[in-house]
Amino acid sequence: MRISKALVGHASVIFFFLGSTLSPLAYAGDSAPKAAELVARHLDAIGSADARSAAKTRVVQGSATYNVVVGGGGRIEGKTGLVSEGRKMRFLMRFPQADYRGENVAFNGDSVGVAFANSSQSRSPFASFLTSQDVIVRDGLLGGVLSTGWGLLSVADPNPKLTVEGVKKVDGRPAYQVHYEPHKHSEVQIMLYFDCETFRHVKTVYSTSIANNVGASIVETSKLLPERNTLEERFSEFKTVDGLTLPTHWNIQFTRELPNGSTTISEWDLKEDQITNNMGLDPRNFELK
Repeated sequence: MRISKALVGHASVIFFFLGSTLSPLAYAGDSAPKAAELVARHLDAIGSADARSAAKTRVVQGSATYNVVVGGGGRIEGKTGLVSEGRKMRFLMRFPQADYRGENVAFNGDSVGVAFANSSQSRSPFASFLTSQDVIVRDGLLGGVLSTGWGLLSVADPNPKLTVEGVKKVDGRPAYQVHYEPHKHSEVQIMLYFDCETFRHVKTVYSTSIANNVGASIVETSKLLPERNTLEERFSEFKTVDGLTLPTHWNIQFTRELPNGSTTISEWDLKEDQITNNMGLDPRNFELK
């Protein structure tokens, strides 16, 4: 599926780049809050109910750095941004390279589209993962609270099951680990992390493990490992905009472990220079083509 290009306007902005009722809840231990309490305190950490409801649209723009950590080399500087309106979302990263132009993801409230990443008309492993596990975009999880469609703003829709599983360290600070189980069955395991002191959402980990039982021979098949994919988002450097506390540093890391034992790790480091609420957005931002 490919996505249409976009242009910039003023009164009606088109995104462009250069070049609460919960389903069954559980909690772990007496010291951990119940999921309903954790979500309520997390929402308060974003801003007041009035401030949250007042933000109908959001435009986020900044710089991006792409780096191959394992399985290759190279570092590319580019642009990034995210626009959202309600549950609709468009996320782009653009780089000045023919062999890797970046990423282009859109959700129109019904369908998810992920564009090709290079001149050979193929998707990156990151894009392919989002395509196969589109609940990440559908449920408003990608980008965390940077999007007006953040999945915990209204847990009645998409109605996940949330289980607080204890406390883990995130960048040296204790954080509540919450298992997020989508309303509809999904093969991806989703873990959300909230700072124990501030209740800010600081990390999400999505992981899959798919058995591979097709080899050239029985012996070769027996030696094949499952294919494992892990997508990790980290959020930091929070600032207040229009009464809402939002992250200005978004780090994405995607790890792919193939059945033959090879591993690749790609990283996108995003610095959000500008966050603007309630700009007029052209509907073409969310078109899929």
